[in-house]
This record gives sequence, structure tokens and C-alpha cells, in this order.
Amino acid sequence: MNESDKTKDLVKPLTKPRGRPLGFKQDEALDKALEVFWSHGYEGTSMAELTDALGINKPSIYAAFGNKEALFRKALARYTGGPVAFVGEAMKAPTARQTVERLLTGAAEFFSDKSTPNGCMIVQGALTCGQSSQTIQQELIAYRKGFEVNLSKRFELAKQQGDLPQHVNSQQLAKYIATIHQGMSIQATSGATREELLAIVEIALKNWPES
Repeated sequence: MNESDKTKDLVKPLTKPRGRPLGFKQDEALDKALEVFWSHGYEGTSMAELTDALGINKPSIYAAFGNKEALFRKALARYTGGPVAFVGEAMKAPTARQTVERLLTGAAEFFSDKSTPNGCMIVQGALTCGQSSQTIQQELIAYRKGFEVNLSKRFELAKQQGDLPQHVNSQQLAKYIATIHQGMSIQATSGATREELLAIVEIALKNWPES
């Protein structure tokens, strides 16, 4: 290469890189994807809706997040690590009753919050799925079962500490609370208000097992 060619290379105009557009921010895009999945469920969300919501094309989504399943899993991780972090905090309450009170009260506030889609993304996303979406459905069911297991462990600890009567079946109580929690989510998506959901919480707490 002679000096003239080197000079030409140096003055070549910069070209815009291919792929995702300038200004693309993965965190913001992931938040938008989360809202779409939360609103419509995994199977009910189309790639067209995702591209519209994120403001980027399919190749850019695939390059940044992978396929639809991979994007959903990333959105789910963002959901469990952010909006529903109150669940983990509730588990740390001093007594089992306080744990349940904080959990269900927090859920009532969260499910009815007008700034986000109503209900629980994990509950809604696992209700109905076709053959092609069964992998995601099973993953969401596993999340729900994990929630029950953690509740059951919390109740077993309460029994050891004398906080719950020994006759209480921890697994059954955990399933009872999880059923109320999931039912509240479905009620919220049907339009139940914060006050209506809190009334359900009040009834559940009145049925708390006593010594």
C-alpha cells in the first residue's frame, strides 16, 4: 500500500454500525418487554408486540436477548428481582402471622397498582399455554411451587420456635396461603380493587391457626 492509499483509508467517512439502533438501552428495553409479557402472558405476546413496545426490530431483539423464550426468562428474572422483592422481605418478619400479613397485604397493594399491569406475572403466565409453550409454563409452575416450599419452611421454623401450634401442617397451610395469593391475582386482573383485596386478607388472617 502506497502513501496515497493510506491517506484515503484515514479519511474514509465513518459508517453507522449495523444491528441495534443508536440509543438502544437494554435495561429500558427489558422493562418494556416485562410489561408486555406481564400484560399478555408468554403465549399471548407476539414478536410484533415486542418490536413495537421495544422500538427495535427482530434482529436487534435476537442479538440483544436471544429468542422469545430467552427474552421472557430475562424479563422474569427482572420481575422476581424487582417488583416482587417484597415477598422475600415478608419472609423475614418476626412471626409467621406477620409474614403472611405482610405478604398478602403487599400483594393486595401490588396487584391493584395502577402504574403496572394488574395481577402477578408468574400466576397469569402459567394459567393457559399451548403445546409450544409448555416449557415456559412448567418453569412458571416451578416458581409457584418454590413459593409454597419457602412458605412451608417458614412455618416449620415457626413451629420450632413455638410461634405456630405443633398440630399445624406446614405444607397444607402453605398451600392455603398460596391459593389465596394466586386467587387475589386473578381477582385483580378481573378488576378487584385494593379495598376488596385487603378485605380478603382480613378474612384469611381471622382464620389464622391458634394454639
